[in-house]
Amino acid sequence: MAAMKTIEIRTAIPGPRSQELLERGSEAIAGPLQVYLPIFAAEARNATITDVDGNVFVDFAGGVGVCNVGHCHPRVVEAIQEQAATFVHTDFTVVPYGEYVELAERIGSLAPISGPTRGAFFNSGAEAVENAVKIARLVTGRPAVIAFESAFHGRTMLAMTMTSKVVPYKTGMGPFAPEVYRAPFPNEYRGVSADEALAAIEEMFVTHVAPSQVAAIVFEPQLGEGGFVPAPLEFVEGLRAICDREGILLVADEVQTGFGRTGRMFAMEHYAIEPDLMIVAKSIAAGLPLSGVVGKAELMDAPHSGAIGGTFIGNPVALAAALAVLDVFADEDLVARAGTIGDTIRSRLLAWQARWPRIGDVRGLGAMLAIELVHDPATKEPAPELARAVIDAALERGVILLKAGTSGNCIRVLCPLTIEEPLLEEALDAWEDALASVLGA
Repeated sequence: MAAMKTIEIRTAIPGPRSQELLERGSEAIAGPLQVYLPIFAAEARNATITDVDGNVFVDFAGGVGVCNVGHCHPRVVEAIQEQAATFVHTDFTVVPYGEYVELAERIGSLAPISGPTRGAFFNSGAEAVENAVKIARLVTGRPAVIAFESAFHGRTMLAMTMTSKVVPYKTGMGPFAPEVYRAPFPNEYRGVSADEALAAIEEMFVTHVAPSQVAAIVFEPQLGEGGFVPAPLEFVEGLRAICDREGILLVADEVQTGFGRTGRMFAMEHYAIEPDLMIVAKSIAAGLPLSGVVGKAELMDAPHSGAIGGTFIGNPVALAAALAVLDVFADEDLVARAGTIGDTIRSRLLAWQARWPRIGDVRGLGAMLAIELVHDPATKEPAPELARAVIDAALERGVILLKAGTSGNCIRVLCPLTIEEPLLEEALDAWEDALASVLGA
């Protein structure tokens, strides 16, 4: 008996109702809000999205890494409903509530930071990045921040300055925030070793900024928008050593790598290196706006009273969702599941690389995996048009994929960690068919 199929494509893509909404949106929605895929969601459950035309897709984008526990997990939905019926908002710094305390305790206990921790919650990843830098500057009394090539830290002014991609994020946006310096990120496939990247920081201390002026080094343990490049162990060890030597805070941006995505609850656990501060967001609340900074107690407590805050920080409904997310992770062992999913996907990606040389690299930790498409495996010239063609072909076959990389030539996997094995295989089959249609049989 043939396996039951979940993917169902009933119309051309986009279908008539999505097309109508696209046309209406062009008259009502600000043009810079570029729509990535021409389908409008009607319903989402676990690892699938059904559009307004009745087409059923497997979601390998996960709301850009937000849906690690899947869409509309029943326990998360129940928690949201219960909290919304109790109270929706007071502003924690005006009238506090226990959910904030509980989440700070639980995130602190999970964070790869020894000793007492403190947490503070915000709305978006970018907001958490900016607050982590605030804390680092207030703790150290220093102004400068070091970030890395191919990094993405958000779209607010300081976070956008730290982000390393001009189009579309920084075009026409200057002048940027001062005292942000950029070092190379190691990328073996592109010929940048960990030793070279660390040496560049040492050179930066001579030619660009004195280490005594640097408050924080902010890095992603695995690049997100920059192409899913994992940091080598020796690089993370080197960053920790530099920070310890110079009195700089090491800040791990785990916005995309966190909450099981890499096969550990947080990616820093792969390295057994402790950050001073860690930034979390995305899958923390299964789609509700929530982010946080967790760090060593003596650092988080050091800024003056009122130095961080905001009207909506740690909204109680989002906090209730986040507590439910942690329960789901514990009860369904999703961290281990991420490793299993990652093994399945990686084996397929490596087989595709052997079949199609224009898949120049396969990389990533756990279930946070990507392929990099190139025109020629020898020259490694990026092929963003191939990546886009594969994404479009996959959508027509019922799989939602996202690109990544500074050149836009990578395709990444951010499927829910709750995806069932038969559906995972069905989606991978459809993706493989899309690759064949673009790269040839």
